[in-house]
Amino acid sequence: MNTVRLTMAQALVRYLCNQFTEIDGKREPLFPGVFAIFGHGNVTCLSEALEAVQDVLPTWRGQNEQSMALAAIGFAKATRRRQIMVATASIGPGALNMVTAAGVAHTNRLPVLLLAGDTFVNRRPDPVMQQVEHFGNPTVTVNDAFKAVTRYWDRITHPEQIISSLPQAVAVMLDPADCGPAFIGLPQDVQEIAWDYPESFFEPTVHRSPRQRPDRGSLEQAVKTLKRAKRPLIISGGGARYSGAQDQLAAFAEKHGIPLCETIAGKGTVTHDHPAHVGPIGIVGSTSANAMAAEADVILAVGTRLMDFTTGSWTAFSPDAKFVAINAARFDAHKHQAVAVVGDALECINELEEAVGDYKASAEWTEKGRAEFAKWNSALDGYQKPTNAAIPTYAQVVGIVNEKAGERDLLITAAGGLPGEVMKNWRVKAPNTFDCEFGFSCMGYEIAAGWGAAMADPSRTPIVMIGDGTYMMMNSDVYSTVLSGHKMILIVCDNGGYAVINRLQNAKGTPGFNNLLKDCRVKEPFAVDFAKHAEAMGALTRHVESLADLGAAVEWAKSTDRTTVLTIVSDAFTWTPGDAWWDVGVPQVSARKEVNAAAEDQQKGRKRQRVGV
Repeated sequence: MNTVRLTMAQALVRYLCNQFTEIDGKREPLFPGVFAIFGHGNVTCLSEALEAVQDVLPTWRGQNEQSMALAAIGFAKATRRRQIMVATASIGPGALNMVTAAGVAHTNRLPVLLLAGDTFVNRRPDPVMQQVEHFGNPTVTVNDAFKAVTRYWDRITHPEQIISSLPQAVAVMLDPADCGPAFIGLPQDVQEIAWDYPESFFEPTVHRSPRQRPDRGSLEQAVKTLKRAKRPLIISGGGARYSGAQDQLAAFAEKHGIPLCETIAGKGTVTHDHPAHVGPIGIVGSTSANAMAAEADVILAVGTRLMDFTTGSWTAFSPDAKFVAINAARFDAHKHQAVAVVGDALECINELEEAVGDYKASAEWTEKGRAEFAKWNSALDGYQKPTNAAIPTYAQVVGIVNEKAGERDLLITAAGGLPGEVMKNWRVKAPNTFDCEFGFSCMGYEIAAGWGAAMADPSRTPIVMIGDGTYMMMNSDVYSTVLSGHKMILIVCDNGGYAVINRLQNAKGTPGFNNLLKDCRVKEPFAVDFAKHAEAMGALTRHVESLADLGAAVEWAKSTDRTTVLTIVSDAFTWTPGDAWWDVGVPQVSARKEVNAAAEDQQKGRKRQRVGV
């Protein structure tokens, strides 16, 4: 057996450099880059290995470990899970800063490879700087915290172990069902050890994501259920997009007259004006999709986890409605007593199309979907219409930005009030141009994801929309995008604090408390000049006072040569209406009559919930 002598860190890096994927018939690197912040746990060995291959596997300097891992996730979303970025941090706080990002990737079924330094296996210098000590279990380090939020976890205690570990990590990250973050802990002394690795371990390998075909019996049961449906409804989730099934699903819906709605992760499966489209569904969805869901007798759920925001905490559907769930993940397919069709969305839709023949939903049902969606579009026009109000609403701001956005520009947001506003008000112009991270609803995802998305596809411009609270939480990658030359347009809506959670707090009976700046324990509330702050990080900036100014500013931002930040004061109390119910905890006993009334209403809502598993 031919071997090559390398340190464990060098061997790991060489392996990553020789993994490839196929995108549209072209071979591309599976790992196109590394986000890194070096510390004593990864700078002497891993960085030495990365420096030597920087022209093949480029390393990008992060400003914050969490945000650089979030940038890797934004990259994965933008490539629809076809490529995987690496994020590496040092032992201790550097590693722990990536745990939140791992939670984002785990929840959203997205691949990212996390590499963190670890303590010494030989324990000779213990306790090393940044080491936490567990008196009853010396094998535990901070890296064990990743076990709850990763799909694959390993700690390399011998240099030979990467030969078996790395292929398993890759297999998990590329598996449509198990896809999620992989974590590998790299003890400092093991990184330096030289080992004779088989040359075959480093042979170039082209990976192709498997496409599991459905079980024939399950498919037959699904066909029978669908053919009995008089009022079917398709819910398209993120899995439909990651499978590349958007064209087939859109054609299936249109051919068979089945109204199609979208989840948060699924928005962008079809364009807003697709003939079968009836809008987004659920708590941050449209009245049109929710009206159809309430009357549907069979729901064809494609690639969705059916989270509470999609199902209205399981009050959006008739108690008698039947579910057919197409999903690559068995866990998701078997939820709520659905007819489970486990398999790749594209393969399943193609086989379903062959099996259903000339089945069509009733013409009245198809027409109802179009009529409900027309009413919804008319309502949107009203919400977005400019007025003489001194402070614009989110709907008006989103409407202007949406109007000025190019067909391929990618909209990105994640937390606060904007997810609901863009889900309702953003009219998708081309498939796969919408990224709302609301599975984990991670404040701080947005700007970092904009950097990753711009890196993934420089031919289009990410438009990132955030509130002032999110900007304050994590903004350093404005600087990263300017440094690296990856442009995005950032819209900062300043509504004076955490406005949407203040709305929920008020709705459940508690007056404003610790959310809006004016309701916090402060000496005197004041606004941050976000334009000046972003300018100090190298961005081009403009503060706008009106909707007319905003439209002109967006046009200007599209012409600039670097990241451009626009700021505007927005209304903290006016939101686009919704009609779905949400289950949250409300105190059963309170000194406030408003809280008691809210608790009573909450119990009434729970009586409408479907009870499933």
